[in-house]
Amino acid sequence: MAWKQNDAESLQSADELKRQKRIKLAIYIGIFIVFQIIVITAMSLTVMKVKTPKLRLGNINVQELNSTPTTPSFDTKFTTQIRVKNTNFGPYKFDEGTVTFLFQGATVGQVSIPKSKAGMLSTKKIDVEVSLSSSALSSSNIGNELSSRVLTLNGAARLTGKVELMFIMKKKKASTMNCTIAFALSSKTLKSLQCK
Repeated sequence: MAWKQNDAESLQSADELKRQKRIKLAIYIGIFIVFQIIVITAMSLTVMKVKTPKLRLGNINVQELNSTPTTPSFDTKFTTQIRVKNTNFGPYKFDEGTVTFLFQGATVGQVSIPKSKAGMLSTKKIDVEVSLSSSALSSSNIGNELSSRVLTLNGAARLTGKVELMFIMKKKKASTMNCTIAFALSSKTLKSLQCK
């Protein structure tokens, strides 16, 4: 009889052990699920967040800058870099675009941006040569500007493309640029370059 009682106690303790193992397993599974939720939330808030790439002009090297205040006119030739800065965790593939250079709202020249790709967390630099002329503008506005010995131009552009994340998610993004360029006419150099 003592033997049967011992057997019942060992069966009861075996059942208790199995129950405790199941509880531990459920706790481990719960901890794993909570950990996965935290990791997925952190990834979606940082890596998977798509930011708009930045489009800017780089340093401007003036090759030629001619201005004639008597006939009010100007023409200039310079080299610069168009920079597409991608801060995303995936490449930004953009379509062909155009940078338009303006003098008081009127177009004085354009340069095209070829279709290309800015890699993950990198900046795509495109070297361009720009030629601008005031030949199609009214002379009254130009005369006032040239007499101040500073020529102020604006550069505007818009690029459309897609940011690709994890080889599965593609998000459309459009980059815009608005730069103000000031040339010192007396020294024929760049005075300032500010981009937004």
